Amino acid sequence: MVKITALDTFDVRFPTSLDHDGSDAMNPDPDYSAAYVVLRTDSPDGLSGYGLVFTIGRGNDVQTAALAALEHMVVGRPIEDIVDRLGDFARELNGDSQLRWLGPEKGVMHMAIGAVINAAWDLASRRARKPLWRFIADMTPEQLVGQIDFRYLTDALSPAQALAILREAEPHKQARIAQLETEGYPAYTTSPGWLGYSDEKMLRLARQAVQDGFRTIKLKVGLRLEDDIRRCRLARATVGPDIAIAVDANQRWDVTTAIEWLKPLESVGLAWVEEPTSPDDVLGHAAIRRAVAPTPISTGEHGQNRVMFKQFLQAGAVDLIQIDAARVGGVNENLAILLLAAHFGVRVFPHAGGVGLCELVQHLAMADFVAITGKKEDRAIEYVDHLHEHFVDPVRIVRGRYMAPTAPGFSAQMHPDSVSDHLFPDGLVWRELSLTVDD
Repeated sequence: MVKITALDTFDVRFPTSLDHDGSDAMNPDPDYSAAYVVLRTDSPDGLSGYGLVFTIGRGNDVQTAALAALEHMVVGRPIEDIVDRLGDFARELNGDSQLRWLGPEKGVMHMAIGAVINAAWDLASRRARKPLWRFIADMTPEQLVGQIDFRYLTDALSPAQALAILREAEPHKQARIAQLETEGYPAYTTSPGWLGYSDEKMLRLARQAVQDGFRTIKLKVGLRLEDDIRRCRLARATVGPDIAIAVDANQRWDVTTAIEWLKPLESVGLAWVEEPTSPDDVLGHAAIRRAVAPTPISTGEHGQNRVMFKQFLQAGAVDLIQIDAARVGGVNENLAILLLAAHFGVRVFPHAGGVGLCELVQHLAMADFVAITGKKEDRAIEYVDHLHEHFVDPVRIVRGRYMAPTAPGFSAQMHPDSVSDHLFPDGLVWRELSLTVDD
């Protein structure tokens, strides 16, 4: 009987703040980081499961401690008790009363639980020798519904309604799989848009993005209105009228400020405005949406759980949503959110800025296309060209599209040298930076 023998955690940080990569109005100096978790087994073939929580630096101290707090619920269990019962496993981790008190189902502890759940899905799909998107797509509608905790959702989406959505998709799965493997999935890029970049760098990267086949770019806004107007107009003049431009305020504004700030930007023709105010303010987003219509409003990358997404959708507060593979409680809760979005007819543009998020969330979007909505050309997965070289199975982008992963698993495994070199504070990279500062 193969068992889980260890839940190993690693504080992995990259000094991206040195070049302002990832910078925005609320986060001017992020060091893209991963609280990285490995579920090890005693399988003779070395089978393990990999997951991570994305942070931007010092939060990793707290996040790795939260991951370690879950060890007692995982280590020593037969892997079949986890990978053959992924829905029950997720409910067990979320149901631990003493840890649940820290949320419930939100914040640092919920993100840690999500990483361990994602590592379990990685383990299950590796054992099945399938990429995660295909592992999900090959489940029956009944199996998929069994993965989801419908508590707090049934006033908006019942198990029967979810089952009907999945059964409608079932006859089309094989054709969609073939289509996905041939065409890939549309991407949009935020790589030109970091707020710390000069105008010259922004425009150079915007031109490059168009040449590389991206049809949408996203710019960070929210620090100074005159700078936002200038940058957005420069970007529009550079990429032309046929390339979509989205903007992301990263929670910068009050509701009234957001409405006033966005009016001068309407002439640019915005594809959407992301996180214009607090990610918890459902009614605030609804008010902004009404005031700036027809400019689309979105949020979601900081959505704490399925209940928040339910309320945004019920309130008509968003035109589209972002999901994040490492923010909520893992694959199971993201499946619930995808089904909610499908039920309400709202498009999903997954968030993927950060270390490892592109690798992870591509699987969720592709599973949504195959097993839930059958739609991908009216949406796109975010892409940033940072840190992919540290992953064993990095994303593949061809002419502005994510190509479907073929390797087994959730694409979360990092190269051992990348982990050891970037361990904080004693990894090689951080020791060398410390010496440079001292000099």
